[in-house]
Amino acid sequence: MREFENPDHWDAAARHYEKTAHPFTARYAEAAVARISLGSDSHVLDIAAGTGALALAAARTGAKVLATDFSPGMVARIAATGHPNVEAKTMDGQNLALPDGGFDAVFSIFGVIMFPDWRKGLAEMARVTRPGGHGIVATWQQRGAATFLLLGDIRRKLFPGRDGMAMPEAVGVLSDPGNFAREMILAGYRDPRIEPVTHDYELDVGALDDPDTLFGMSPDWTSLNDGEKAEVITEVRQMAGERSVLPIPSTALIVVAQR
Repeated sequence: MREFENPDHWDAAARHYEKTAHPFTARYAEAAVARISLGSDSHVLDIAAGTGALALAAARTGAKVLATDFSPGMVARIAATGHPNVEAKTMDGQNLALPDGGFDAVFSIFGVIMFPDWRKGLAEMARVTRPGGHGIVATWQQRGAATFLLLGDIRRKLFPGRDGMAMPEAVGVLSDPGNFAREMILAGYRDPRIEPVTHDYELDVGALDDPDTLFGMSPDWTSLNDGEKAEVITEVRQMAGERSVLPIPSTALIVVAQR
């Protein structure tokens, strides 16, 4: 089992993820919510919800949201927000314990793309979307985003020929908009519309003083020896120059499709 397919990995990372990744992914979640109309009569499902960036954005429209994740630790972080419009449950997105057609909008923001059987995840999304409702999925482009993107680029520069972190299969397939549209249709949706959305991940250069906390979730970091890690840190500092924040432009593809 790959690390990102293990709920224990995400349980351990939940608080760190909420602090570091959640504010960044929330920008894409808000972009996804803005692409459809939601209101107080809307029923929304968030699959592989993480710490709830999408669920909370959807709830702010007045919608009633069920947030699901296979990690109890992630679900606990969502529940701790206490938002009255959000219910959080531990659930496998590849086998949802939910009836057919129960939701007006079903989202997965950088979630279903991590599934071992991501096509089953997309099909489950379609199954629980009501006819006329929407399925919305966000994926990273092939080289990833934020610190993962930065580390991959630096590894290729400093250590050419070395294998880097293997991205999930779905990221490679869905990076192509034509493939993305085709997979949504095969899952049971229609009329997919795909748009790129780019935001800068703002890397606090001061965080390089504790690089294991900053980069520790990435195999591109943990697979390096101490000398190689020092080379990476030197390269990042050189890229930043006199700046206290290093922007890392990160592009996602967001698809909106109808059931």
